[in-house]
Amino acid sequence: MKGHVKSCYLVCAGRIDLPLKINKGSNDKIIAVDGGLKILNGTDLKPDMVVGDFDSLGFKPQAEKLLCLPVEKDVTDSYAAAMLAADEGFGRIVIFGGTGGRTEHTFANVQLLTALAKRGVKAFLTDGARTMTVSDGGTVKISAKKSGYVSVFSLDTRCEGVTLKGLKYPLSRYTLTNSYPIGVSNEFTGQAAEITAEKGAFLVVAECGPDDFS
Repeated sequence: MKGHVKSCYLVCAGRIDLPLKINKGSNDKIIAVDGGLKILNGTDLKPDMVVGDFDSLGFKPQAEKLLCLPVEKDVTDSYAAAMLAADEGFGRIVIFGGTGGRTEHTFANVQLLTALAKRGVKAFLTDGARTMTVSDGGTVKISAKKSGYVSVFSLDTRCEGVTLKGLKYPLSRYTLTNSYPIGVSNEFTGQAAEITAEKGAFLVVAECGPDDFS
């Protein structure tokens, strides 16, 4: 999926299946977000930048490129780091360790995916086993998988013209709402999956990695 798109990898302090699966290209960047620095320090990967208020890390680290944020602020550390990457022109952002732990932070990161999608950035939230992504209309494609679950949820009041192909339970130009979870627990069938909405933002949660999306 990555191709020639510049990728930025955010490593946060939440749940991550190790080892980290980061194939960093020459134009790519790794940002340690607060306590995510501890996770990176246990690998052979080095961050290009460290961002955070460092409440979870417990100390202000020494780093060549450091963005120290105030503890009292309107956005999360991961939101600030991701928007910094988007401002720098990264068209693909992968967030590791942004789930698990505090539920409100997981939900905030789903909102972050939505904000990035509305900016035209392809963004992914993954723990290694499952990956979330948001599309503001358009199409999400996932490479063929023999098994595993994939779920689709409307993030707007109505998500119109929803079509699911290559999954066990297909839909054709269906109106998905944010109050009825008909899209939960669909299944891969060994074919490439294609999820399309003519209008509205939708969330995809799939048992695969970020590189399986296109």
